[in-house]
Amino acid sequence: MQVAAILLLLALALVTPSSSAERKCVLAGLWINDLGSNMTINSVNEAGEFSGTYHTAVTAGNGEIKISPLQGSQHRENNSNQPTFGFTVNWSFSDSVAVFVGQCFVDKDGREILKTMWLLREQVGSLGDDWKATRVGVNVFVRRALRRE
Repeated sequence: MQVAAILLLLALALVTPSSSAERKCVLAGLWINDLGSNMTINSVNEAGEFSGTYHTAVTAGNGEIKISPLQGSQHRENNSNQPTFGFTVNWSFSDSVAVFVGQCFVDKDGREILKTMWLLREQVGSLGDDWKATRVGVNVFVRRALRRE
C-alpha cells in the first residue's frame, strides 16, 4: 500500500504545472486593459520587434475611435521569462502619438499580465499651448484568450 501511495505522489509531482516564476510571459496575443481597450500583438521576431493594433476605449476628443497601428520592441538580451518592452501607437483618429513601456509578468495563478506606463503627446497649435499637450498614465493588461502552447 505504501508503494502505491509513493508512486501516486511521484506521478502527481510530475504532472503538476510549473510555477508561474518558471512560465514564460509571451507578448504575442490578444490583451484587454483595465479601461476596456483591446490590443493585439503579432509575433515577436528574433530581433525582438513586433507590430499589432490598438483599439482604445477612451479618447479626449469627440471623433470616432478607430483601430490604430502599433510598433514595438521587446528586450531580448537577458532571455527573461518576464521581459520588458516598449511600443508606439500612432492614433488613426487624432493628431497624437502614445508610447508605452512595461513588463510582461506571470502572476501566482499563472495569468499573464502586462504592467505599462504611457505618455501621450497631442499636436497643439502654438508653443503657448505646449503645457496641455502631454498626458501620462498607467494601465494593466490581461490576456483576453488563453494562448496555446
